[in-house]
Amino acid sequence: MAASRITRDVFGTLPDGRKVERVVLRGEGGFEARIISHGAVLQALIAPDAKGGYDDVVLGHDAFAGYLAERKFFGATVGRYANRIAKGQFSLDGETVQLPVNNGPNALHGGLDGFDRKLWEIAEIDEGTEPAVALTYVSPHGEENYPGRLDVRVTYRLTGPAELSLLMEARTDRPTIVNLTNHSFFNLEGATSGTSILDHRLMVAADQFLAIDPTAIPLPEPPRAVAGTPFDFRRARPVGERIRESDQQLQNGRGYDHTYCLGRDGKLALAARLEAPRSGRIMELFTDQPGLQVYSGNYLDGTISGKGGKLIRQSDAMCLEPHIWPDAPNRPDFPSPRLDPGGVYRHQTVYRLSVRSP
Repeated sequence: MAASRITRDVFGTLPDGRKVERVVLRGEGGFEARIISHGAVLQALIAPDAKGGYDDVVLGHDAFAGYLAERKFFGATVGRYANRIAKGQFSLDGETVQLPVNNGPNALHGGLDGFDRKLWEIAEIDEGTEPAVALTYVSPHGEENYPGRLDVRVTYRLTGPAELSLLMEARTDRPTIVNLTNHSFFNLEGATSGTSILDHRLMVAADQFLAIDPTAIPLPEPPRAVAGTPFDFRRARPVGERIRESDQQLQNGRGYDHTYCLGRDGKLALAARLEAPRSGRIMELFTDQPGLQVYSGNYLDGTISGKGGKLIRQSDAMCLEPHIWPDAPNRPDFPSPRLDPGGVYRHQTVYRLSVRSP
């Protein structure tokens, strides 16, 4: 009999006694995705390198205590609204909604107690040819002051030899806004390698990006062209090649922390490609979302330790977060995050891992 491609165990315990479970999806060779039910977190992603070795390529913690102690969004499912909303305020059908602010003057990643801090239910496990786990969470009307009950389902599925697909869906009982993402921090040399991602080569399939103010809210202007700026990654180049240039946008983000405008129109397509120089690992990211947040780990400051007991420092990892554009509820010229009863919010992202040819 073939060995099971899925295992399920207890990863930790919340202070109230509820168990946090872990589900491991196993692909070909040693490829693995490990998901925990607290925050619907991608806790580990084990991928091959060019020499046949395997390493975990996402930052996080070896034990649950680390996730509970610090809210750093490592691998988390972020919502109800990923990224920022200016002043935590927006209008919906003539009613003003005031959210808690938790990032300077703005609301960030769902507020004070977002989806990343919730215990999700493991709703389904599929042990078929494409092993998968589906997690669900019900966000009640008024949670963090968001209108409407939101029923959310996130499915992690192995769809290739070294490919992880992520499907996020949501339904509501009254008009609301929704914008979900996965907030994994990638270092393709390995989570415990102690190396920077500044020499990773990055390609982003976008001609435009959103310029931001010093609080990371998009400026009241159309998207800017990347051409002639440090934000041009249409051809692959090292992340750190221009990150220290004297550019106002780099100053505002303390590096790269900007949304690239993909123009997806709901169709799955290649958005980014990241390559590590030493391990030879390559990750291609496909998404159907209109934006991709590129974050170079600027606020990682060495105050906490991660896997292997290593301190996590600036530029130790890179986030590539597909989602609707930040502050879209206040910008009718941006893609709309509105969800109405009877409609379905749908977000698909695929992480395809490979290695550089010798």
